Amino acid sequence: MSNLPSSSAAVGQPAPDFTLHSTPDQSLSLSELRGHPVVLVFYPADWSPVCGDQVSLYNEMLAEFHNYGAAIVGISVDGAWCHVAFANDRKLKFPLLADFEPKGEIARRYGVYATAEGTSQRALFVIDADGIVRWRYVSPIGINPGADGILDALERLPRAEGKS
Repeated sequence: MSNLPSSSAAVGQPAPDFTLHSTPDQSLSLSELRGHPVVLVFYPADWSPVCGDQVSLYNEMLAEFHNYGAAIVGISVDGAWCHVAFANDRKLKFPLLADFEPKGEIARRYGVYATAEGTSQRALFVIDADGIVRWRYVSPIGINPGADGILDALERLPRAEGKS
């Protein structure tokens, strides 16, 4: 279990910003996605049991996430080259980010780093268009959390209607 408090990414609080590699030569920052809801999917490792099924499910459901205007981003402690190979194998159409060096820094900021295993926990966050964490869920490591909780959280977000 992480020694950091999970309050760093508590519901109702600003999501910690980050910049991570999406490929060996490209990076993505959470702040670049501001203005749209974001689903952060922390998972233990590419090529591991459950993770492949989980990310493949989200890939199949991209249109549903996009109906809410949401972007989905996967994050694990694997390196960018590993992510490229995994994404190509699974034909993923959303970015996988490498929380590789320093290992697990972003998972620690979100309070979901599993120190004993050296990986992130299987955790989901829904962040609203203003960068506020609106929902979080940490799943048992061997259980695919599915998408129902994500969709429920996205449904509860206020819809942009051109006025504030």
